Amino acid sequence: MSLDSAQTTAPFPIPANTFVETVTEVEHYTDRLFRFRMTRPASFRFRSGEFVMIGLPNAEKPVLRAYSIASPSWDEELEFYSIKVADGPLTEHLQKIKPGDQVLMRKKPTGTLVTDALLPGKRLYMFSTGTGVAPFASLMRDPETYEKFDTVVLLHGCRESAELAYGTQIVTQTLEDPLVGECAAGRLHHYTCVTREDHPRRMRITEAVTSGRIFEDLGLPPLDPEVDRVMICGSMEMLKDCRTLCEEAGMQEGSNSAPGVFVVERAFVD
Repeated sequence: MSLDSAQTTAPFPIPANTFVETVTEVEHYTDRLFRFRMTRPASFRFRSGEFVMIGLPNAEKPVLRAYSIASPSWDEELEFYSIKVADGPLTEHLQKIKPGDQVLMRKKPTGTLVTDALLPGKRLYMFSTGTGVAPFASLMRDPETYEKFDTVVLLHGCRESAELAYGTQIVTQTLEDPLVGECAAGRLHHYTCVTREDHPRRMRITEAVTSGRIFEDLGLPPLDPEVDRVMICGSMEMLKDCRTLCEEAGMQEGSNSAPGVFVVERAFVD
């Protein structure tokens, strides 16, 4: 949908430097989590792992929040994975969208969870909690990730097993995908933890790392700053704990301007 046509159908003025796109698919996983797909502007380019500001055309000054793009850079559509917050300024309304509805998206993507922000390495670990798995859903479906790393490990922690469904779905889709499945076969590992109910691994993701459990289960050596690279996305508390964990392992934080051994995403949704 072009901006010109959107101007005539949207009830409120469209902010400058903003695309108006159409929802194509919505899937609800729990009463707290859902994903949606929408059209992608022909001119929109991004690196897998980046985020963008999105909102709804429902006010004179619409609320926009940072959302990681969960689809890979080659996808013809854009996918997002979101929490539902009853009184969230954006998610209160976003969780009710359906195919055909319009979504606002700023034109400029950004973010630190990109392979360019990491030094070359052998293994890539993706530490995530909750909807923090979204940027990794993008990266694990990008062939370039497997060109840069021999092994890719998605470590995903949630409160309940039902909240792991999206990550499991994406891993399955990745392995079955005709474009990237062959690259990921035998190299993509999915490791899950749950904190609030019975589960084979009832622990926080930091415990899985510090106890050595994840390395023992996957047959991999402990974190080594010489060859291992880490990306971190989740709650504020989780970011702090995982950052400390990486620093204690002798890892140096990186950025787009100065690549390092680990990177952290600090953008959040409401």
